[in-house]
Amino acid sequence: MTSPSAAPIRIGIVGHGNLGRGVELAITHNPDLRTVGIFTRRDPAAVQPRIAGTPVHRMDDLAARADQVDVLVLCGGSKDDLPLQSPALAARCNIVDSFDTHAHVPEHFAAVDAAARAAGTTALISAGWDPGLFSIQRVMGEALLPDGASYTFWGKGVSQGHSDALRRVPGVAGAVQYTVPVEAAMQQVRSGTRPELTTRQKHTRECFVVLAPGADRETVRQAIVTMPDYFADYETTVRFIGAEELARDHAAMPHGGFVIRSGDTSDAARHVIEYRLQLGSNPEFTASVLVAYARAVYRLHQMGRHGAHTVLDVAPGLLSPRSAEELRRDYL
Repeated sequence: MTSPSAAPIRIGIVGHGNLGRGVELAITHNPDLRTVGIFTRRDPAAVQPRIAGTPVHRMDDLAARADQVDVLVLCGGSKDDLPLQSPALAARCNIVDSFDTHAHVPEHFAAVDAAARAAGTTALISAGWDPGLFSIQRVMGEALLPDGASYTFWGKGVSQGHSDALRRVPGVAGAVQYTVPVEAAMQQVRSGTRPELTTRQKHTRECFVVLAPGADRETVRQAIVTMPDYFADYETTVRFIGAEELARDHAAMPHGGFVIRSGDTSDAARHVIEYRLQLGSNPEFTASVLVAYARAVYRLHQMGRHGAHTVLDVAPGLLSPRSAEELRRDYL
């Protein structure tokens, strides 16, 4: 593991939206890490780093600078960016991404794994809080209470991935999406009765959309509510608003959620495990998770563990800047 006296782990940031800016900030809280550059498809002169002095490079310059980076943190969207970027960049560098389209995780893993194994690099996909921390809680809950049922609720909060998917719909000039848990469904689950709930019974989705000039309102609405993997399986409300209202009322990005496992160990003993996150800023918290897993990726690579991994493959101690001896002394 990295010791306090070791050279900082060199982090490159790919993309500079909300998540990329969050990664910049998170690295400042981790003295064993150092940002060596932001890599962007935009004109570098047009990118304003959150931390003064952070170098900004063109994506095309990454190949020439790969030996200056220990781990790349990929901050693009799961719909169109990461399916292409993650395998391509894993062929050059160690990477961590936040791919969050649950239905396509297996194929994304396979593509990244093939590229990383061929290149002798280490990659970790789908880091964040869901997939990510919530994934760990689901596995733990089932392992500890095999006679039981698991439930995940998200929100109320802004989903970065779903908001990004909204903004890519033709005719959308700006948008944000809130995931809202159904309170009655959560109370049923907390009772330990193990209800069978459909996707529509657990959550609703609220979309606030600014139309591009000339766009047809009904065409845009239909494109949203029928979008597979994002909105088609949910009760989705689309509200059309102006750009000023979007900026004024929907700039903050809170989120959170619950993982609940209920199960029995005997006829007389029923148990409920509940894990909750309440996040003031979805991108800043997700960025903090990515940065911790970037540390783990660096250590895994040092151990010779190449190919793709997920959060389910990584021991918690690898996330911490502390040594194994410190962790045993202070946290067990």
